[in-house]
Amino acid sequence: MRTRITALTAVLLLLLAGCAGGGDGADDGRITLRFQSLAWQQESVAANEELVAEWNAAHPDIHVEYVQGSWDSVHDQLLTSFEGGEAPDIIHDASDDLADFAYGGYLADLGGLLPERLRSDIPASSWETVTFGDGVYGVPFLQEPRVLIADAERLAEADVRTPTVERPWSWAEFREVTKVLSGPGRYGVAWPLKEPVSASLNLSLSAGGQLFHRGADGKVTVRVEAGDEVVPRTIHDQVNTDRSASPTTLGSGGSDTLPGFFGGTYAMVPLGFSYRQQIEQQAPEGFEWRVLPAPAGAEGLTQGVSPQTLSVAQDSAHKEEAVAFLAFLLQPRNMVRLALGDWMLPTGRTALRDPALRTEEDGWAVGTALAGHLRSAPAQSVRGYAEWKDKVATPAFQEYYSGAIGAGELRERLEEDGNLVLARYQR
Repeated sequence: MRTRITALTAVLLLLLAGCAGGGDGADDGRITLRFQSLAWQQESVAANEELVAEWNAAHPDIHVEYVQGSWDSVHDQLLTSFEGGEAPDIIHDASDDLADFAYGGYLADLGGLLPERLRSDIPASSWETVTFGDGVYGVPFLQEPRVLIADAERLAEADVRTPTVERPWSWAEFREVTKVLSGPGRYGVAWPLKEPVSASLNLSLSAGGQLFHRGADGKVTVRVEAGDEVVPRTIHDQVNTDRSASPTTLGSGGSDTLPGFFGGTYAMVPLGFSYRQQIEQQAPEGFEWRVLPAPAGAEGLTQGVSPQTLSVAQDSAHKEEAVAFLAFLLQPRNMVRLALGDWMLPTGRTALRDPALRTEEDGWAVGTALAGHLRSAPAQSVRGYAEWKDKVATPAFQEYYSGAIGAGELRERLEEDGNLVLARYQR
């Protein structure tokens, strides 16, 4: 009994000591910063954890605690933590998730805190993705273009022109190629469109699509124009008219299409650049695949991106120290490590020049050649975008691509229903 009482007393003392330390560190004055990372691939998690350990070893007075988050639930989780006063100091997210948090006052304006080296190394087009009003509410550090992953043998057998960054397929040519690559039980392309909105909007920039238009009064409305119709019409016609795209993958995620791709059911799959890691790891022995640029439109290879970002919570008591950690994490050599771990592209110009990111192997050179064509996603600064996407655009695009509704009804729902949603956020 005496031993158990002694042990219980020791536990209580430890708990009391932990409570007394608070969130800013122990009694020795050490600052503790909580860094919530959304890294999930093994290489990426390892790179992040290694960099945190290196920072902690070099900065004994500013300890960074690594906290694992999840892309699946990050928006709701952050909203709850902001409202509850328990947000991490340093927040990993994506730029298209920041608008409501920035306008809601949950994120710190980093404009006057970031070192000039970091500001000047990242292009203005990337900074646009994290600028809301007059403030800068995150640092964009990783990005990925959408590319075509192709079965090299199927392309060679069909004797079709292989596109390059210098001579990409047009959207019309892409449609014709997928017809050639189709046959009994085989499709030229599989569109994994479980989340159809970002793919549709971001690829539409190549055809001049914008969809969201800001008026003289500063308010944003949805207006479907000719450039917005090119990509959705191509996908719709491949599925419903040409039968060159699989209808069964429309509700799938990217990973779900890989078994069919490896098995020869699909000749090509449009995917984010980072999917190359899964393909490299899972492809059967002898299977040859290639990375091709996405089709080009009136605006060439332009496409929208929502970079991964690092922000600082407005409630953080140590904003300058948090920004110092960001500056360390995003030094060019470290940005390269993070990019390689996630199989993505860094936003920094210096990091992009690293030879490790410019090899032909696994299509790295294609990706880096596309970096200059990446622009801020159309919905980047639109308040209410998350609700518009979930309640209006996602079901409308899904029904259109499946053939359940036509282009007219798609337009009507995006514009009329969509503008009712956006209006509530702009009163």
